[in-house]
Amino acid sequence: MADSPTMTYGGYLRLDRLLSCQEPRTGAHDELLFVIIHQVYELWFKQILHEAELLQRRLEEGNSAGSLHTARRITKILKTVVGQLDVLETMTPRQFASFRDALGTSSGFQSAQFRELEAVLGRRSFPASDLRDDPRLRAATSRPSLFDSLLRYLAGQGHPVPDEALGRDTSRPWEPDPGVQRVLLTVYADESGPAAEVCEALVDVDEGIQEWRYRHLKMVERTIGAKVGTGGSAGADYLRSTLFAPAFPDLWEVRSQTEEVPVHGA
Repeated sequence: MADSPTMTYGGYLRLDRLLSCQEPRTGAHDELLFVIIHQVYELWFKQILHEAELLQRRLEEGNSAGSLHTARRITKILKTVVGQLDVLETMTPRQFASFRDALGTSSGFQSAQFRELEAVLGRRSFPASDLRDDPRLRAATSRPSLFDSLLRYLAGQGHPVPDEALGRDTSRPWEPDPGVQRVLLTVYADESGPAAEVCEALVDVDEGIQEWRYRHLKMVERTIGAKVGTGGSAGADYLRSTLFAPAFPDLWEVRSQTEEVPVHGA
């Protein structure tokens, strides 16, 4: 770039624009913290989506080392996102109530990027209005999920992934598959092999999302209790209903089948 020699820190990061994006609507001291935390969430969601796109590409290219590196980065980002809740939880219920009315109908449930991330992980059931109004979400629900890319990776590594799993309609939700689970058992038979490491890295990603859901729920309960969420959402009740629903159920199911793993040389 022609202007690189004169590029400044603030210019490169567009700090003039970035730092002007925080516009609290009240004089409450804690509203700025609330705004910044949620803006940072959205920045991290943007990065996770960016990394997930690379992860799927690397999986489908058969790049074990690259897939492992990218999945681990996503997990580290999720740990950071969860850690930010520690900062948000320094805000008491009374402090939140001091500006809550100014939020109007806005709600974290409206995060388009988090919905897109859920679609990348395999969720396919969204309100028709969300799909109609969000072309990125609509595209994400029609293309292969991250687990679909994992199956293609495993097939490329020589594992006998069932043809019906590889050729399935990816616009439909994934249903746990005993045939795929048998393949995963053979993958895990070589615990130090690259395919097993990649599978475990995806388990880490799945666990990171579940940890985020749990900590988010506890933060909401701690802040507003059983009240209805902003925007009329069900608040903590809805968040509770999303707990312990893994994105990649087959990777968890094989944990209870480990005695069936064949022993090499047997």
